[in-house]
Amino acid sequence: MDIADLEATTSWYERVLGLRRDMVMPYPEKNLTLTAVGGFLLIGGSAEALQPFRATVGTLLVPDIEPYLERLRAEGAELVRRPFRAPVGSGVTVRHPDGSIIEYVHHRPG
Repeated sequence: MDIADLEATTSWYERVLGLRRDMVMPYPEKNLTLTAVGGFLLIGGSAEALQPFRATVGTLLVPDIEPYLERLRAEGAELVRRPFRAPVGSGVTVRHPDGSIIEYVHHRPG
């Protein structure tokens, strides 16, 4: 989402989920800002900075990538982006059998 919309969107997720954000973090290497609310990772930046992430339907925050990666492979998910290091831990992007592209990212508040 456009960086100007990040605060309003974060507040919406907080109200809907009944949770407070547990992370706000600049990601200067990609010119992005990351915010976590519950299991959702919200990504804000310019249209140009967000372009590589546009095909991703959502980002799911998980306690550990490896078990998910093993199950996803066993269940026929296709790797779109190999495991990578993210500011909060490791991540992987996969295409589910239904065609949805989902990024799984390790994150737990410190």
